[in-house]
Amino acid sequence: MRYTCNVDFDALSAIDMHVHYETDTCGHNSLPDEYLDASAKYFKGIDRLPSIEKIADTYRQLNMAAVVFTIDARTQLGHLPNSIDDLVAGCNDNNDVLIPFGSVDPRTGQEAIVEARRQVNELGVWGMKFHPSVQGFDPSAREFYPLWEELSALGKPLVFHTGQNGIGAGMKGGGGIKLRLSNPLLLDDIAADFPELTIIMAHPSVPWQEEANSIAIHKPNVFIDLSGWRPKYFPESLVRFASNALSRKLLFATDYPMISPEVWLGDFQKLEVKEEVHPRIMKENALHVLGVKGHSR
Repeated sequence: MRYTCNVDFDALSAIDMHVHYETDTCGHNSLPDEYLDASAKYFKGIDRLPSIEKIADTYRQLNMAAVVFTIDARTQLGHLPNSIDDLVAGCNDNNDVLIPFGSVDPRTGQEAIVEARRQVNELGVWGMKFHPSVQGFDPSAREFYPLWEELSALGKPLVFHTGQNGIGAGMKGGGGIKLRLSNPLLLDDIAADFPELTIIMAHPSVPWQEEANSIAIHKPNVFIDLSGWRPKYFPESLVRFASNALSRKLLFATDYPMISPEVWLGDFQKLEVKEEVHPRIMKENALHVLGVKGHSR
């Protein structure tokens, strides 16, 4: 199965750049049960494991597209991810609204490079997702540079979790997850050394928002997705820069199913962000990051 996109980008109201596919058609989940349970408690009252069909229906009804992915953290968690092939097949069945990103475990070395190449070239994923804290690696470490070099050559954007973690929250020792690995400054090295590689820093990077702002302003190849936090809780500096220095760098993103698009949008409309910037955040910046032909900034 290779993904073929059938999204009518001109007709869309928005593109959600951060949506999780947490369980495959065989019932295998992305994370061990205790981590899923802890994150469900952290985000409160959500359907933690929506099917790919429910995800598609949610966004179809809203006239939005969604970038969908999972996380491969097999080394750190001792748990195989849910199937990337299954994710791609589900996105292809709903290719009017869903766009698949892949994921590999950087700690598997050459195997990760080979698998990343397969996911891009054979499955047709449009990008890759990484979570340094959950995957247990320092993205700036030189041992991972061959992977970034390969992905830069493949020309696909990379999403990296940054900031605080809902995964492991409340568990003993935070489930062994180390927050420092999600400091956005660790991504600055990659952005500098691989200037052709598009990097998306996922989430407001609490407690390092000033660092994230600076990197996105300084590096043309770095963007920020606005997922994982209801906009009413966004750091003040992020909101302030949204209308000026970061207006071309911010991406609408929810972290669905943790936060619904409706809740996110309800909050966002109340922020002091210039009205003329809204279309950029909701769709135009995403079209640029995704490399959609016929759309440029």
